[in-house]
Amino acid sequence: MPRLFTGIKIPADIALLLAMKRGKLKGARWVDKENYHITLSFLGDISQAAAEEVIFSLGRIEHSSFRICINCLDVFGAKKPRTLYAGIRCDEELLGLQRKHDHAMRQIGLEMQKRKYSPHVTLARIKGVRRADLCRFMGQWGEFGNLEFEVDSFALFSARDSIGGGPYLVEENYYFDRA
Repeated sequence: MPRLFTGIKIPADIALLLAMKRGKLKGARWVDKENYHITLSFLGDISQAAAEEVIFSLGRIEHSSFRICINCLDVFGAKKPRTLYAGIRCDEELLGLQRKHDHAMRQIGLEMQKRKYSPHVTLARIKGVRRADLCRFMGQWGEFGNLEFEVDSFALFSARDSIGGGPYLVEENYYFDRA
């Protein structure tokens, strides 16, 4: 069974800028820049038949191009930090695209996560990192200028069963109408 999710690829120039923060936090397990993405919908482990329905259903999603802005670093896990990520300024275009993905997947019978959508780019897993080191890192590297790019497509990704961070393979690209 493939483990699938939909997402937006991060352009190589933006990924390089984000990757320049690597190695500056001792004990972090960094995600390779080639695997940076913004998840839209996590589908999980599904059957091959369901995967074929997903491919067809995603091809029917209509959306217009829009801009995304990566504008901060933050962590998930306030009391016990576990993930360092680049935050995305959440606007209606991105939220609308994410809702369309979840709706399309529910229409074919997949159960979607109920937690609130929080768009981000995972940069590192930080289990076991000392709080003082994390605070120092965030103080030094946490603020940066807006990194903006045009989104004109999304992708269906597959992931191998692992502990997170890739490698991810693009199974299908879906481009927005350029009209």
